[in-house]
Amino acid sequence: SDLLVLYWFVVNGFYSAADDVVELNPSNFNREVLQSDSLWLIEFYAPWCGHCQSLTADWKKTATALKGIVKVGAVDADQHKSLGGQYGVKGFPSIKIFGANKNKPDDYQGGRSSQAIVDGALNTLRTLVKDRMSGRSGGSDNSRQSGGGGSKKNVVELTDDNFDRLVLDSGEVWLVEFFAPWCGHCKSLEPEWAAAASAVKEQTKDKVHLGAVDATVHQGLASRYGVRGFPTIKIFKKGEEPEDYQGGRTRGDIIARALDLFSDNAAPPELLEILNADVLKKTCDDYQLCVIAVLPHILDTGAAGRNSYLEVMMKMAEKYKKKMWGWLWTEAGAQMELEAALGIGGFGYPAMTAINARKMKFALLKGSFSETGIHEFLRDLSVGRGSTATVGGGALPKINSVDAWDGKDGEFPVGNDYDLSDVDLDDDIGKEEL
Repeated sequence: SDLLVLYWFVVNGFYSAADDVVELNPSNFNREVLQSDSLWLIEFYAPWCGHCQSLTADWKKTATALKGIVKVGAVDADQHKSLGGQYGVKGFPSIKIFGANKNKPDDYQGGRSSQAIVDGALNTLRTLVKDRMSGRSGGSDNSRQSGGGGSKKNVVELTDDNFDRLVLDSGEVWLVEFFAPWCGHCKSLEPEWAAAASAVKEQTKDKVHLGAVDATVHQGLASRYGVRGFPTIKIFKKGEEPEDYQGGRTRGDIIARALDLFSDNAAPPELLEILNADVLKKTCDDYQLCVIAVLPHILDTGAAGRNSYLEVMMKMAEKYKKKMWGWLWTEAGAQMELEAALGIGGFGYPAMTAINARKMKFALLKGSFSETGIHEFLRDLSVGRGSTATVGGGALPKINSVDAWDGKDGEFPVGNDYDLSDVDLDDDIGKEEL
């Protein structure tokens, strides 16, 4: 089944050591690709992407055909979001060509058959060779020295005068490099730091910052934080003592650490009531998964009961905030078309579902609506386990516009009194009808 195929890909990956495709990640990308003189074709994929699964056989065939001529690699950009974000990957699969200037890859726009990809690679290779013969090559060495892939304008220059105001008083996360202009390792780090600063600024919506201090000029700062060697990188978080950055020095390593810091310190996602079609569409379009709870009617639970369900959801949103999923809820009966499309259909409240709007697939919570039950449900989804189905009609259903819950207990409707004085109940005694 499709689910078993998806599970296999998630657990085992698309490519193995037996294939000629090089599996790339933040740890080896700099060494294998950016410091290479070879032409690289790289596929950025996600294990849950059907088009990526379809491309796999052709990608392996391409790698075998071009072996020793052009390097062919693949990045699981769902697992390594830092690499995908660094190169502006917005959809899957994305194929990029890393040529003379490794910091500015080109998008491959050709067909997806192995023959078309091989033809495109050879055409690019021919152009690269002509450029080298005419002396126009960017070359891997030049591209590294150029500082390409990120603009230094996104690295904040920190000084004795502005450090406290910008870093300590901001309440936001900072990664700060203390460098010396004469330091060779600092020069090697400079383009990586610049590229990482640009990617982090975009991916965290300017909530995590990368700065740099010339420790030979601003010796007071270097002394304050015990800087003895260069480059030294320190992490500053609100209300905490700075900690030493212990990770790798490639842009991928730096971006990955910055994104971890962002998610660790970010507020949990907002839990929104489905008040209209825009709320549902925006949330489900913006995130890989949108988690939706259908809670019992307010007359069945009262405000206290409803708030206890919402509290469980908010705890789960906090627990899974690194996933960057959307979180929604609605009252039973308020969105009947949505319930019907998801097979909830008027029973078993509270209910929960998770929708992948790109694939129009959903999964239903089968366990208890509790922290344990929801955690098991979401954990299984995140590793490709659990049964899924297609959203009824293959599209998000019609959504009614409703008033937001006012936070109060419900009130039974008034003004519908019935006069039963004319009804003779005795006539029906003893009669049974199915």
